[in-house]
Amino acid sequence: MKREKSAGGLFGLLARQYLLFTLALLAIAAAVFALWMLYTARLYRAPDWDGLLADPALAEGKWEALRRHLAPGSGFAVYDEKGALVFAAGEGFDPALTEGELACVPAWNEGVQIDAYELSGNGAARHLVVAHTPDGEGGEATRTAVLDENYRVLLGGLEEGRAAYTPEEYRYLTGARFENSYLARAEATGPQGGRYALLLRETYPTDAQYRQVLGGSVWVATLFLPLFLATAGLFIWRLRRRIARPLAALNAAVDAQSRGEDLRVGNCGGPREIRRIGESFDNFAARLAESEAERKRLDEGRQKLIADISHDIKTPVTVICGAADALCDGKVPEEERQRTLRMIQSKAADLARLTDAFHEYSKTQHPRFELHTRRVDVCEFFRAWLAARYDEIDLAGFSLEPSIPEAPAFCMVDELQLRRALDNLLSNALRHNRLGTMLFVEVEPGPRQVTVRIADNGAGIPPERRKTIFEPFVTGSDARTGAGSGLGLAITRRILEKHGGSIRLNEKPAPGRATEFLLTLPRAEE
Repeated sequence: MKREKSAGGLFGLLARQYLLFTLALLAIAAAVFALWMLYTARLYRAPDWDGLLADPALAEGKWEALRRHLAPGSGFAVYDEKGALVFAAGEGFDPALTEGELACVPAWNEGVQIDAYELSGNGAARHLVVAHTPDGEGGEATRTAVLDENYRVLLGGLEEGRAAYTPEEYRYLTGARFENSYLARAEATGPQGGRYALLLRETYPTDAQYRQVLGGSVWVATLFLPLFLATAGLFIWRLRRRIARPLAALNAAVDAQSRGEDLRVGNCGGPREIRRIGESFDNFAARLAESEAERKRLDEGRQKLIADISHDIKTPVTVICGAADALCDGKVPEEERQRTLRMIQSKAADLARLTDAFHEYSKTQHPRFELHTRRVDVCEFFRAWLAARYDEIDLAGFSLEPSIPEAPAFCMVDELQLRRALDNLLSNALRHNRLGTMLFVEVEPGPRQVTVRIADNGAGIPPERRKTIFEPFVTGSDARTGAGSGLGLAITRRILEKHGGSIRLNEKPAPGRATEFLLTLPRAEE
């Protein structure tokens, strides 16, 4: 499977995807809002009067080129020195303006704002006009004038010496000349140095226009749903790729195992928890395969065990039955009867020894097999054991070379069981080697364990038997014609393991030695 980049932990993956999804939704909302603002901004876009007044086309009299500075609904008009209309960008401009009407329009660069209010009282109409002029220091100067119904100045004044206004002048003064608009005037130099007056008109959007633009912008809001669904689908696909695919690989491996197929998950990618499950599954599958192989090996061993037991029992039983039948039928001459009875006795003894070996082996393999240990000086124990077996070793024509230190080395030992294990080793050495073989017994105390070497310089163990020598019913050859049951070393290994120690066959014995067993026993605490 293709190696994928690690996604970290499952919680971290979900948290990151949630945060990214939230940020994506915020980005979509911001984009939709920005698009809506761009769509509706044209309703509030202000004309660029500064750019228009600085445009070289103004001095060249290219009035039409100045339209690029306008916004929807805005316009401007150019009047000559006599107040006649020269050019108009937009509708509704008067064909001529008097000097007084033009003077009532606030200058563009002065920033003057005029507010007008209708007053009532004493049955006569009154007009309150307030002019707000910036003072250049962050404040403003205010001038006030009260006009009567004929626009004559009754109180205050906006201009020095101005006593009355015409109705048209009042409309230009208060901005009522154009509905929902702001008027300003500016001066410019035209072609051939002519002086021109510009009337700048900026129109404010009405409620109807606002509702129209707002209604037309509904399509912008509808973009959110498809963008949301597309983003959700993208994140679902990402999560599926990070989680569902590794889980699918894991499920495929589980299904394959249930069908008896050996399929491993490998590096399935995805979050750390899923990868750990995959690794654990592979470890489990590997151990299951090993267990299956071990089961097959044990089945084969069990079948061989049954065959070996049948062979070992059948041979003496057949001899005993044949000899007994011959005696009962009177087919054995008188002079052979004694020999036949001795043969029956010998085979019965072999059968008894074999039965005892089976019994000892079954006892050591039982889960309730326990040792009765006590603190023993193993150096003294081995000296006593060799002294008790010395006559047997000498009568067999073997030599003994012990190496046991005088200093004590204490271990927790079941003396009966340990003696049985050592007897099995000694019996095998005496049975399978020729006369004159040298036996070596060495005890080497260590800081944590005592190592015992039991070796000989005899015929040695065949190489093909070395790996299975501690298995039950393994003997020196396949013929199984010897007197041994093949259970001695299996019993010995079990006893050493119950002591917390071990036994193994040294693959590289010391020079001059053919077979060397290494036994270990843990030292007892002080």
